[in-house]
Amino acid sequence: MTNTQRISTKLVAAAALLATFGDAAPAGMMSKIKRAGDLKFPFGDTKVRGVNLGGWLVLEPWITPSIFEATPGNVVDEYTYGQQYGSDTDRLRDHWNTWITEDDFEEMASMGLNFARVPIGYWSIIGGQGAPYVNGAYDYVGKAAGWAKNHGIMLMLDLHGAPRSQNGFDNSGQLGGVGWGQGNSVDLTIKALNKIRDDFASHPNVATIELLNEPMGSSIGLDTVKQFYMDGWGNLEGTHLATTFHDAFAGVNAWNDWGSGMPYLLLDTHHYEVFDSSTLELGVQDHVGSACGFGGQMTTNNKWTIAGEWSGAMTDCAQWLNGRGVGARYDGTYNKNGQGSYQIGSCDGKYSGTVEGLGEADRNNIKSFIEAQIVAYEKADGWIFWTWKNEAAPEWHFRDLARNGLVPQPFSSANTGVCG
Repeated sequence: MTNTQRISTKLVAAAALLATFGDAAPAGMMSKIKRAGDLKFPFGDTKVRGVNLGGWLVLEPWITPSIFEATPGNVVDEYTYGQQYGSDTDRLRDHWNTWITEDDFEEMASMGLNFARVPIGYWSIIGGQGAPYVNGAYDYVGKAAGWAKNHGIMLMLDLHGAPRSQNGFDNSGQLGGVGWGQGNSVDLTIKALNKIRDDFASHPNVATIELLNEPMGSSIGLDTVKQFYMDGWGNLEGTHLATTFHDAFAGVNAWNDWGSGMPYLLLDTHHYEVFDSSTLELGVQDHVGSACGFGGQMTTNNKWTIAGEWSGAMTDCAQWLNGRGVGARYDGTYNKNGQGSYQIGSCDGKYSGTVEGLGEADRNNIKSFIEAQIVAYEKADGWIFWTWKNEAAPEWHFRDLARNGLVPQPFSSANTGVCG
């Protein structure tokens, strides 16, 4: 039986069950219904409060610039890193061993976090399939699962990079065009997901697998993305895992008419206010209002919905945030594929370095923005901050933001009145 046939059979049975809840039940309603013991984490009943382990098992130049500063300027992602240095795992082994350790999980738990999202590239799971990636990172997913169990943290295992790139961003492993959906790239992606499932579905602290991070729906075609999501969901049925899927940049409210009869769907939407000049021009209260409004949109969905990526950033000044050598929109240095920007303010000494080095006004603004987002996203089903740590981007460094009092502790102390 093919995936499509098997899923169609399941949908017929699920639709019959859905009918018992009344003819007026909205599409996707089953996604929010749990049967006792089916899932390892009570989505919908307990808020997801987590952090991403960014820059660990998938390299991003802006998270760990020190790794890339020692390379030629054409090394802009993990693909070109492999082209430059070959498949020598020793070159990255020290990074994998030290960037995230069990001490990090212990500290996460002490802060009240209950989730960690673990980005991983397909090449680390099933090999590069001819692409020049460095292998070896997948071994550390098992280490993370053990540390999570030791400290009561649940995991979302996130397929962050797919063959030929699902979005053209450096965070997919390969900066440039979007080639996912062509050739055998979808089949290889399913193969990688099925190995994650086979290796970790039975682990008590693996609560969900995210099918694919940030597929560019407008480039790939939403029909292709939806079929892939349906097949991925079908392959996870019966595993006691929720199926996490990204909104494919179609919008947080674009998925209510999809997924009827498919239980345990978790919608992941990413909210940033720094990647276009119009949002960079906002004042702090406007940023707060925008985040609160987005949280309100999240509550209108008929699936569990989390903000799976967000930060305290109100500028794009972090070094290489937009890509190695691209510059920032905020100070007018942005230049990518011939597209420039106009200056909004200065990045000199602003939002770079350490949290400890921030001025009082910047600290207060970031603190207000973070608090508003926690309140906003907990109107829905929770949040996962990007990212736990980095080398020189304080707006994005959850660990140090929390250590320095810029994150509400406990999280329940956040002022709910901030969103009205």
